[in-house]
Amino acid sequence: MFAALTGAGLSAAAGLNAYIPFLLVALLARFTDVVNLPAGFEWVESTWAIVIGAVLLIGEVVVDKIPALDSVNDALGTVVRPASGAVVFAATAAAADLDSSAWMTDHPWVGLIGGAIVAGIFHTGKAAARPVANAGTAGFAAPVLSTAEDAAAITLSLAAVFAPVLALVLLLLVAWMLWRSVVRMRERRADRRRAAGVV
Repeated sequence: MFAALTGAGLSAAAGLNAYIPFLLVALLARFTDVVNLPAGFEWVESTWAIVIGAVLLIGEVVVDKIPALDSVNDALGTVVRPASGAVVFAATAAAADLDSSAWMTDHPWVGLIGGAIVAGIFHTGKAAARPVANAGTAGFAAPVLSTAEDAAAITLSLAAVFAPVLALVLLLLVAWMLWRSVVRMRERRADRRRAAGVV
């Protein structure tokens, strides 16, 4: 149960920022005993993976705060974020240890698919909300939303590793917030169209 919550929390965080949960898992696996990577995922804690992840994180943090470029970043994230979610879900041993069942051990791809789906759902919410917010605020929302998403990704990642039950609560809260922001932005856009006489 806790392994699944950890994997889901990290995958959701990857849907918001692909590199924050990846680097957290990599650094914890490399320098602590908190995360023990299963066979086949040792590369996650390698120096080259950590350096590449850090460089990509810096790029994402900067680009995601610039209107228009954030949408390009989200388009690239359609592949990158679910892939990162799949890796962090499986790398945290969620696939191998879930229920301590032989079936999950024999089918590690289930963790990869589960992580990709969770990350994909959160990425979709983020990618849908951002263009609407940018259009409604002349781009001023981009840095604010990006900073909030980065903070949510850090918080979700830490909670997923250190307090999996709290991660579930945060996961539901972030999902609700994404859904509400998409609905609110669409309502505002519809109101503006009505006010302008456009149907």
